[in-house]
Formats: sequence, C-alpha cells, structure tokens
Amino acid sequence: MDSNLEIKNKLSKILPRVQKPGRYVGGEYNQVSKEWEKINTRVALVFPDIYEIGLPNLGLAILYEMINDRVDSLAERAYCPWLDMEKLMRENNIPAFSLESKHPLIDFDIVGISLPYETLYTNALNILDLAHIPFLSIERKLSDPLIIAGGNATFNPEPMYQFIDAFVIGDGEEIIHSIIDIYQQWKISRLSRISLLESLTTIEGVYVPLFYDVQYDENKYIASFSSNKNNVPNPIKRHIVTSLPPSPEKFLVPNIDTTHNRIAIEIMRGCTQGCRFCQAGMINRPIRERSVEEIIKSLKVSLINTGFEEISLLSLSSSDYTQLNKLINSISKEFCEKNVTISLPSLRIDTFSVGIMDSLVGKRHGSFTFAPEAASNQLRNRINKPISTENLHSVAREVFNHKWSTIKLYFMIGFPDETIEDIVAICKLCKEVLSIGKSEMGHRANLNISINTFIPKPHTPFQWAALESQIVIGEKQKYIRDHLHERGIKLNWSDNESALLEACLSRGDRRLSNVIYDAWKCGARFDAWHDQFNFKVWQQAFSQNNIEPSFFAFRQRNMDEILPWDHINIGVFKKTLIEEYQLSQKGIIRNDCREQCYSCGIQQNYHFKCMTKNNPSRE
Repeated sequence: MDSNLEIKNKLSKILPRVQKPGRYVGGEYNQVSKEWEKINTRVALVFPDIYEIGLPNLGLAILYEMINDRVDSLAERAYCPWLDMEKLMRENNIPAFSLESKHPLIDFDIVGISLPYETLYTNALNILDLAHIPFLSIERKLSDPLIIAGGNATFNPEPMYQFIDAFVIGDGEEIIHSIIDIYQQWKISRLSRISLLESLTTIEGVYVPLFYDVQYDENKYIASFSSNKNNVPNPIKRHIVTSLPPSPEKFLVPNIDTTHNRIAIEIMRGCTQGCRFCQAGMINRPIRERSVEEIIKSLKVSLINTGFEEISLLSLSSSDYTQLNKLINSISKEFCEKNVTISLPSLRIDTFSVGIMDSLVGKRHGSFTFAPEAASNQLRNRINKPISTENLHSVAREVFNHKWSTIKLYFMIGFPDETIEDIVAICKLCKEVLSIGKSEMGHRANLNISINTFIPKPHTPFQWAALESQIVIGEKQKYIRDHLHERGIKLNWSDNESALLEACLSRGDRRLSNVIYDAWKCGARFDAWHDQFNFKVWQQAFSQNNIEPSFFAFRQRNMDEILPWDHINIGVFKKTLIEEYQLSQKGIIRNDCREQCYSCGIQQNYHFKCMTKNNPSRE
C-alpha cells in the first residue's frame, strides 16, 4: 500500500478521537492538489505551530501560491499536531504528513520550515522527529529531504545550526525559485549531498552552516568565525527583492476558525522610523511600496476567490505609505457597499490615524491600539520613538470622541538606562488616558495595557545591551500592578521566564543547539504557549550542557566582541548600529530617514535608491 493511502486509512480511525479533526484533514477551498507522480520537485511548507496559527501566515501563503504556479513543482502544507494528535500519531505509527496529499514529509524533496520566532524551535524538532527525518544535517542521506528554514528568527541562525541544511536569510520570494532550480539540476546528477549544499551557497542570502567553523576563547567568547570551504560567502549577505512580488489572490479558506480569517495584503515592506529596539525595522530595510492600483486589483480578485469579510492592509508602519490618502479613497470607493471590514494596523499615534481607521472599518470595532513603548519623553528619546505626551492625550481624546470604547496601549519595560521615573510615568500616562476616556464616554471607557519585557535583539542598536534581571523586572511589574489597580484598566504581562528563554535563544550561539535538543527530548513543546511552557525542562537542558543562561541573556556585550550573528550581513553597517547605540546613551533622537539619509548601508550594499526627500524616486 502506498504510504499516503496508509496514512489516510489510519487517519480515518483516529481523527474522531482528537479535539479538532479539522486541523488535519486538508481539502480547504482554494487548496492546490497536483498529481504527485507527474511533478518533478515536491516542496513541503511547514509552520511549526498548530493549524489555526499557521494557516493565516502570509509568508507561507505567498510561497504556496508561487511554487504551485510552477508547472514543475508542487507545494503542500504541514503544521504541528496538538498534543492529543501527536500522542495518537506516535501510538499508530503515523509519520508527519502533508494536508493536501497525506504524503509523509520524508517523501518530499524539500522541506521548508518557517521560524518567525525562537520559541518554535522545539516544535520544529518535533516535526522532524515525527517525520522520521534525521535531526542532524550531517547524518542525512542522499534520499532525505533538503531541510531549509527562513523567517525573522533565522537572522541569528546559530542555535539551530545542526538541524537545518540551509537557512534563507532575507526575502524568500526569489530565493525559493533559485533553490528549486538548483535542486532540480542536482537531482539529475544525484551527486553527493555535499555537492547540493555547495551549489546552494552560490545563491545570495543562503547560509549553509556546515561550511563554517566557530572557535571560542578561554572566556567562552567567540574567538573566530571562518569558512572551511573555498568559495563560500563570508559574511552571508541578506537577500532583498527590489520590488514586492504579486500578492496571493487565492487564499486558503480554513476548515475551522483560525486566528485571522481574512485577506492580508502587504502594502509596504520595510520601515524608516529607526526605533532602536525594533529588529523588524532593521532587517526589513529598505522601504518598498506596492502601488494603489495593484492593491485594489488584488483585493477585488481575492474577495471573489475567498468570500472573506475582512481585509487587512499590512506593513510595519502604514502611516508612512506615501500614497495612503489615495489608497483610502480608492478603498472607500470600491468596497464601501461590500460589507467588509478593513483594518490598517501599525499606524502612528496621531489624529490622522484616528480619522483613517474611522473611515476604514466596515463594522464598529471596540478597541484602538497604540504602541508608545515608553511613557517619559527622556526614554522615548533613548529608544528613538519621539511621541509627545500631549499628542497622545489629543489622540486618546479623539478616539473616545469617535466612540471607540477601548484603547489598547503597549509598553516595554527593561530598556537600557531605564529608571523608576520611567515606570512611574507609565502609570501616570495610563491614568490620564483613562480619565480622558471617562470624561468622553463615562464608565464605558476602558484601557487594556500590555507590559512586555524588552529583549535586546540581534541586528539592532541595542544588541549589545543586557536583558534586565528578573528581580528588577519583577519589582517594576509589581509597581505598575499596585498603581494601576482600578476599574476600567486591564493589565497583561509577559512572563519573566519566557523572556529569559527568548533572550537566550535569540542571542545565543552554536552551543545552544544541544540545549534545544535536550529540552525537546525532555518534553519541551509549544514554548510560545503559556499553559505549555515548562521552564524547568529548559533549566535542566542548560544544566546538562554546563551552560549558564545568564551568559547569553544578562551579559552586556562588548563593542569589539564577535557576536554570534556577525556573519549575517543585513545590509545595515555595524558602525551605524554602534552610532545609534551611542546616541541612545546621550538621549539624542535621529529623525525618520525619509527626511534625511544617514547612510545606514542599504544604498551602499545594494545600490538601492531609498525613499528620502532629497531622492527623485520618492513619490
């Protein structure tokens, strides 16, 4: 019996026994199913979390449509089974499989794993184990799939270096075609697996860790990072697409409710605001915009193809989209009578944003979201997010005046050089906003406050900073909790142990690879889920490998230290990040780089003309 038929037979017996069978059956509207035997290259796209979270992922939706548009390739999907399904799969010897054809993942030529955040690492290992694919790249045979990974977490690929054959660094839309083309050429020759990996290094933005060695000194710092094979790039340069590729127009319509049942279109990629804590803003430079005409055309087709009732216009900073007024007018004209809800997240804190959101939504939403991050002007200057308190008051008044009942505010605590006065300012600001709401709406006004712990991320000006100690963070959390204990305010916290793990995984080096494996072996799963996260398992894994988490999380890095991710060239000069860090320590802001080019490295590294005012390409 064929392997996929056997899986189908077994699934028919176990699916009635799981919590949500719809996660595993496939067959969604707009699913692409091709004849397996007639296709040259088969790609499995894996999101290592449950179906409800993975299916709406825009990055995988783009790759799914692009690969399936090729006549010589197919793309199918796989997600991480929930605990009940995993147990039954292991008991019934059912390997990890694709939703479309139910073929085992080990039967595919290429398995691409999305890693948008570090707490998915153990789930990725679990999928490899369920698929019966060898964990270690060096142990995979000629017949095993090529394992590739991409996403924001791969901008420090080192903690997962043993498990991934090749990392995609940067925009994947062009790289995936190059990988498929090289794989097809190699498949004809069937030379060694090493020869395939060597060929992949010729693609800009592909990193094959097998061809690089790391040495450590007596202080456990990185002494050197070097290539062990001729003609492989060092550093590895991030790949960028100069213009945004076509947006998906045949989104999968899920079998069950997911986190986002909507059409999502990226109106702009990149950000110019230069927040010093923001990794996404640094690794997605430069700005690339999609035309209004393309957006409207894509939305019209997608609505017909899906029947969705919500449209989301995505970007890191939508207010910076240069044709925003034209886009709003065009959307109002095309969709005002189609009974769809349209959202435009990531707007700036200004009254213009309130007017935009008020005109866009088709159904009244109950909340309006702002991310001031810090509440004092001094700290805002340090993180390069200059928003005046007066402006925030004005915007809050405008929001409540427009009958939005709830404002959500996002703050971070634990920034470098943060003082108790900055924490007091959070409480003061929140009370002022709630007071404005009550004056406009009475008891119906509410404030939802999210307090997250700042984690110094790679490739940002704060990458040298230390994670603040759990004791100090706990004291700050307690102060905020004690002083914002009143009706109309709801507080949410990030867990300190989760923050510590994320800091270790995002800032660690190759020595964490064994820690990740041991944590998985001891039962770590769904580390991003509060009810599943077990820090004791991770503590045990660190201990087994004689590694102290504080070395990676709580240690201030030296400016001349070789960082675990220094071999990844994102296009922004390291000297630019150093300058920004030094400006932060002085409390000096730097204006949006649309106003002035600061020669961050993008134009020099990519010969890309950025959208600054003194640039004739700016619309």
